Amino acid sequence: MTSRILVTGGAGFIGSAVVRHLIENTTSEVANLDKLTYAGNLESLASVVDSPRYHFYQVNICEGAALDTAFAEFKPTIVMHLAAESHVDRSIDGPAAFIETNIVGTYTLLEAARRYWSQLSEEVRDRFRFHHISTDEVYGDLERTDELFTETTSYSPSSPYSASKASSDHLVRAWYRTYGLPVLVTNCSNNYGPYHFPEKLIPHTILNALAGEPLPIYGDGSQVRDWLYVDDHARALCEVIGRGAIGETYNIGGHNEKRNIEVVETLCELLEELAPDKPEGVSLYRDLITFVKDRPGHDCRYAIDAGKIKRELGWVPRETFETGLRKTVIWYLENRDWWERVLTGEYRLIRLGSPS
Repeated sequence: MTSRILVTGGAGFIGSAVVRHLIENTTSEVANLDKLTYAGNLESLASVVDSPRYHFYQVNICEGAALDTAFAEFKPTIVMHLAAESHVDRSIDGPAAFIETNIVGTYTLLEAARRYWSQLSEEVRDRFRFHHISTDEVYGDLERTDELFTETTSYSPSSPYSASKASSDHLVRAWYRTYGLPVLVTNCSNNYGPYHFPEKLIPHTILNALAGEPLPIYGDGSQVRDWLYVDDHARALCEVIGRGAIGETYNIGGHNEKRNIEVVETLCELLEELAPDKPEGVSLYRDLITFVKDRPGHDCRYAIDAGKIKRELGWVPRETFETGLRKTVIWYLENRDWWERVLTGEYRLIRLGSPS
C-alpha cells in the first residue's frame, strides 16, 4: 500500500529536501503543508511541483481547523513534522514567534493528528506514524568534554530556539505515553547543502564572499558543530519512518565536527578554486574574515553519536564534509537566480502550483 506522507514545513530548507527525496525516490503521495513564512520558498520544489503525487496546503500549524481540513482531505498515513522557527539569532531578538510556532504549533498539530488517528480503521491506525524532527541543540553544550550526544543525554537548552524545540520534543513524547499516538523523534546536527536560506553560516559566507563583503564569525570562531549534508538527512528521515520503532528517538549526525573558523576557511579555499574571479578590491577571500562580538548564550560544542541509527536502521552519511561542501559551493555558483531572488525578496511573490 502506498504511503501518504504529510510534511509540515515542506517549503523550508530541510523540508524541501525531504519532499524532493520522497517524490524522486519513492512512490509515496506527498502533501507539503507550509505557512510560507520568510524561510518558506516554493522555488526549492520546482523540480517536483508538477508531479501528480505532490500536493500543497498553505496552512499555519497553529490553526487547528485548517489542519483538520488538510488531514481529512489528504488522509495521511505518516506525518513528518519539520515546520519550525529555527534561527537562533532571531530567537534571541524575538522569542515569541518561536514559542508560538514550535510549542503551540506542535501541540495544535499533535491534537489534529490525534483526532484524525483516533477515527481511522484499525488497519490504517496501525500503520500511522507521527515523526517529529528536532535538533541536537536541545542537549545543550559539550564544552570542555570529549563526549557525544546520545539519545539518552539530558536536555539543557541554551537559547529560546533550543528551549522551544526541547518543549516540542517533550510534548510529542507525552502524546505517545498518555494517548498512545505512535510517534518517532529524531534529533539532527547542523544541516547544510543546496537551497539553504542565506542567513545561515555556510550560505551567508558563500554569498558575502562572492559580493566582496565581510565574512562575520562570532567570537574567535572556536565553536564546534557536527555538519550533516541535507540530502543525507532526508535519507535518514525516510529510513526512520520506514523502519524506526514506535516511541524511539534516533540521533542523526554527519560525523563531521568542525570549528566555525575551519568551515569559513574551507569555504574560502573552495571559492579560490571554483570562483577565482573575485570582486574588485579582494585579493584573497579569507581576507574578508571578520571576528564579531559573540552572541549571548552561544554553545561551544555540539557532537552527535549516530551509532543507534547505524546499528538499528543501517543508515550512514554518504557525504564527507569535503564532498558535501564542494557540492554546496558548486550549487550556489550554478544557481544564482535562486539565491538572488531570495536576497531581493522576490521569491515571496512567486507561487508554484496551486493549493490542493
